[in-house]
Amino acid sequence: MATYNFADLFELIVDVVPERPALIVGDTRRTFAELDARANALGHHLLEAGCGPGDHVGIYATNGKEWVEGMLAAYKIRAVPVNVNFRYVEDELIYLFDNADIVAVIALQEYGPRLTSVVPKVDALRHVIVSSDESGASLEGLDAVDYETAIAAASPAREFEPRSDDDLYLLYTGGTTGWPKGVMWRQEDVFFALCGGIDAFTGDRLTSPEDLSNRARDAAALGSTGLRLFALPPLMHGAGQFATLRGLTSGDTTVLIPKFDAEEVWRTVAREGVNVISCTGDAMARPLADALERMVDDIDVSTVYSFGSSAAIWSPSVKDQIARLLPNAVLTDSIGATESGMNGIRVVQSGDEVKGGGPNTTPSPGTTVLDEDTFEPLEPGSGKIGKLARSGDVPLGYYKDPEKTAATFPTYHGVRYSIPGDAATIEADGSITLLGRGSQSINTGGEKVFPEEVEGALKRHPQVFDALVVGVPDERWGERVTALVQPREGTEPTLEELVEHCRAYVAGYKVPRQLVIVEQMPRHASGKPDYPTAKQTVLAATV
Repeated sequence: MATYNFADLFELIVDVVPERPALIVGDTRRTFAELDARANALGHHLLEAGCGPGDHVGIYATNGKEWVEGMLAAYKIRAVPVNVNFRYVEDELIYLFDNADIVAVIALQEYGPRLTSVVPKVDALRHVIVSSDESGASLEGLDAVDYETAIAAASPAREFEPRSDDDLYLLYTGGTTGWPKGVMWRQEDVFFALCGGIDAFTGDRLTSPEDLSNRARDAAALGSTGLRLFALPPLMHGAGQFATLRGLTSGDTTVLIPKFDAEEVWRTVAREGVNVISCTGDAMARPLADALERMVDDIDVSTVYSFGSSAAIWSPSVKDQIARLLPNAVLTDSIGATESGMNGIRVVQSGDEVKGGGPNTTPSPGTTVLDEDTFEPLEPGSGKIGKLARSGDVPLGYYKDPEKTAATFPTYHGVRYSIPGDAATIEADGSITLLGRGSQSINTGGEKVFPEEVEGALKRHPQVFDALVVGVPDERWGERVTALVQPREGTEPTLEELVEHCRAYVAGYKVPRQLVIVEQMPRHASGKPDYPTAKQTVLAATV
């Protein structure tokens, strides 16, 4: 009997649409049956190498077959795939491998030299699989098995022990600050919270794992060949994994590119007939919009009917630009976090009213905003700021960190919540406006300023390509609101211009009092802001 385990859900779909394309990455194409067989073989190889249920397998790669096949292989043997950030330097890798208790790693050749230095310093790591690439990177001194050789030598059959809804899903997330921490979920819970178990718009919940395969079977009988879903975020972060897992467990085709490149995205959309695009906020959407502006007369993007952003702020000016360039597409803005799941989604209309914060969405089932004093849900329209919270399908906690687990997943009035730390308000219509991470708020003259609110105002200025806002020490105000701005090419916005512009959208005490211009905005690969680096950049420019 199938469970809400990702391997079980995937196999249900394989048996319904085996010849349908499951994965497209450049010239690499895998049908559902081919992807299943290769993941089976890789799973058997891992078992033969001593990896088993509960063991942690690192995946150290950009978006591609290695990520998808490695993830599925681990789930098939009840092991736990662990995302390895390909931007990490040696000390960060050693920390992650050690903290996550990684016993085996699947890596691209280009990261071989780093692994050569890291492997001897990590006690638990005992097996390395390397996939050849065009980097030509040296593997000298690294005891590794070739990826394709390992798959070719192992059985492609499904011969694994039964799986469980309780099998672990583990995602390491750095958020915006600090060392990465592993968020632990039951696979059933994360499937319902983030991977398609609940309809994002209606709140309807699947009643059995077979619901997915039955839907795929019924659609195929009517001639459907499934959707083409383009997941742009890196799979080393949650947004990319969740989008990919939704495709793999629904019978749709997942399209990937190894690393984000705006023009290559649109060329791929046109070539593959992509229907749905998912990205993370302005860090991806803004360069996509500008690239499409240049290319729209030369390529056919008429197959796109859904463009969605999640996990990062998506400013109104970019939404309007995308809406103009993709007039037949539905645009959506959603909020969520690795620690909480999907918190809300909204269909974007051009010219939507801006409510004075970050994204404004209709809350998902279980999502509310809690009063910071009483821990009761806030009344809609109260105007109070509280903590965004979600109950129901929530994580087990942080891996090897009971203190952080207790702080982030408390129980109030008999209800266990996930409260990652985002500040929010409930509007009179019941929608939720996200203000930003409370830990990043700026205290200026006794007033609290949330960076995302000011960033949203700045990004509405036509000369601003990207912006981050931080607080720096100030003798008079305690902290000074400072804008780090990456201008659009050929423009030179001034502080005076930006201040005047921002006053139309935020209160006077929130407008920037200092401006630092940069050529490239400090952001993580996921698109999330790198506030520590942003602050250091501002401080260095202030000296």
